Amino acid sequence: MTRINFRRTTFCILTSLMVASSAAWMQAAEKPNVLFIAVDDLRVELGCYGDTVVKSPNIDKLASRGLLFEQAYCQQAVCNPSRASMLTGLGLDTLQIHDLPTHFRERVPDVVTLPQHFMQSGYETRDVGKIFHNWIQVEYKGDAASWSVPAVMHFNSHGNDKPLVEGKLPRNLSEVPRTEMMDVPDEAYFDGRIAQLAVEAMNEVKDEPFFLAVGFWKPHAPFNPPKKYWDLYERSEIELAMNRDQPTNVPGIAMHDGREILRGFKDRPDGRPTLEEERALRHGYYAATSFVDAQIGKVLDELDRLKLRESTLVVFWSDHGFHLGEKTLWAKTSNFELDARVPMIISLPGQTEAMRTSAIVELLDVYPTLVDLCGLEQPASGLEGVSLRPLFEDPAGSVQAAALTQHCRPAYPKPGEAPEAMGYSIRTPRFRYTEWRDYEDGSVIATELYDHENDPQEMKNVIGSKLGKREQPKLRALLDQTRSRQ
Repeated sequence: MTRINFRRTTFCILTSLMVASSAAWMQAAEKPNVLFIAVDDLRVELGCYGDTVVKSPNIDKLASRGLLFEQAYCQQAVCNPSRASMLTGLGLDTLQIHDLPTHFRERVPDVVTLPQHFMQSGYETRDVGKIFHNWIQVEYKGDAASWSVPAVMHFNSHGNDKPLVEGKLPRNLSEVPRTEMMDVPDEAYFDGRIAQLAVEAMNEVKDEPFFLAVGFWKPHAPFNPPKKYWDLYERSEIELAMNRDQPTNVPGIAMHDGREILRGFKDRPDGRPTLEEERALRHGYYAATSFVDAQIGKVLDELDRLKLRESTLVVFWSDHGFHLGEKTLWAKTSNFELDARVPMIISLPGQTEAMRTSAIVELLDVYPTLVDLCGLEQPASGLEGVSLRPLFEDPAGSVQAAALTQHCRPAYPKPGEAPEAMGYSIRTPRFRYTEWRDYEDGSVIATELYDHENDPQEMKNVIGSKLGKREQPKLRALLDQTRSRQ
């Protein structure tokens, strides 16, 4: 047998063993628990995704015994629409939600959410931290219909996440806007306290089927993790963003003002941070990522300590990605890959082996996947995603041809007002194709095409090239087909 054939044979054997094992894992628990872990603004920059800078040992450990989705995408790169879509199982054209203030029950009052469906199926459902968006309207404060008991630490503002300590507060060691470095314990901030409360909640529900949602607020700005997480990184070793210029031939409508970060620098002549401040912002983001990773580790350690790993399905996801100076952009609200792509891992009960899939998937698929894996009946309201269960049986397979992400302009519409334009973007294994359409009449304003085979950073819009002219008709048809499922 030649060496290459031996390797192929070995790979096939290992894959067959993993597939067989995954089938056994899915049958291991009749009514598996669900530990549902959400993070805010986390881009795909983790050790388990191949990054060599960010320190994320606990998420990496979860990936070592779960299915890691290499190409998972959000429905819109901003908190409220993304979370509303995922948790209702409905696409954004169905929900008609594109802003931060609108609660999904204003659009679909009787929709059964993902945790609500589990509660109606006999589960104890708990919410600790930010799962649904922290809506401006105080009367909502999450979604009471989704939980067996009132949610905790789920409604607040990121700006209120200030350190709480006994005695005098230590000095802030970072003078860069939108960052803070203080030598305080983890529990001084929201996420440290959320981890504690999640551990307590797990102990309260451990003897019954549970759906425990744990929502962390980081690494969302401001970047203010405790000092020990900053100390994990050497500032001098942190590189500035690659591809710092705007993409070639990019239409202006595809860009945005990065207000979430750049508002801290509005007093500057150019309204932007210096290069050293950019490095500090990236440092703060990485430190915040390591901070939230440590809190996730506390929750997963308790799951193991209680010997619940054999009966619990663990889901880890972020609501969208983030820019840190790439393409001149900061924060989110674009349709580019760095905003649309999200980390996502699903670990089956008792799973002990790592699995990876490059299949194109969406956050919209999580609801039907969990219903399928846990053996629940489909909700009567219907779901617009697809179950990802086949990927546990064949990680090399696929479940859909494209993922749909969309974003409106203006990026943050005024409450109650329709946007002026909508950008619809599909990601296929090779391409990202985007059409910006007038919101009223649907006419096309601008188009983009990025060839990930030759331009994975999306730095050249090739819609007008020979390749673009050849591929556009097929991609436009696929975009319409993908949108029509809603």
